[in-house]
Amino acid sequence: MKEILNADQMMRTIKRMTHEIIEKHLDLKEVVLLGVSQKGVPLAQLLKENIYQFTEIDVPVFPLDIKPYRDDLETSIPKVDQGFQVKDKVVILVDDVLFTGRSARAALDAINFHGRPKLISLAIFIDRGHREIPIRADFVGKNIPTSKNEKVIVDFSKMGVYID
Repeated sequence: MKEILNADQMMRTIKRMTHEIIEKHLDLKEVVLLGVSQKGVPLAQLLKENIYQFTEIDVPVFPLDIKPYRDDLETSIPKVDQGFQVKDKVVILVDDVLFTGRSARAALDAINFHGRPKLISLAIFIDRGHREIPIRADFVGKNIPTSKNEKVIVDFSKMGVYID
C-alpha cells in the first residue's frame, strides 16, 4: 500500500472542508450531518468537532445505513426508521470516498425515506472519479485520480489515506 495522505495532511484537509461548510451554510442551526455507515461517520464526527471549535454551534451527527437502499445487493433488507428527522433541515451527507456514485444515490433514497430536507449537500473526503451515475460532491477534501482496479483506503483510526 502506498500512503497518499498522512495525519497532518488529513487534518488540514478536514479543517478546510469545515471552513467551506461554514461559509456555504450561514445558519448552521439548520444543519444535520449524516455519515454513511461505517466510513462516513468518523469524518462527520470530525467535521462536527471542527464546526463546534470554529463557531461554538453543536451540529447533530447521525449514522445513515444505506444497505436497504442499495441496488447491488441480492438480499432484501427492510427499510426502517433510523431515528432522525430531516424534514426542512439542511442535510450534509458525508462519506469517505466517492467512486461510482452508487452509494451516494442509495443515501439519497435513505434520506428521503426520513422526510423531505430543505437542501442536501454531499461532503466527500476523497473523490476518485469513475462515476457511473451523475453525482457530484459539493465539498471535496482531495481529488485523487485512480484506475478502476486500485482501491482507496481512508483510515480514520490511523489517520492515513492509502492506495492499494
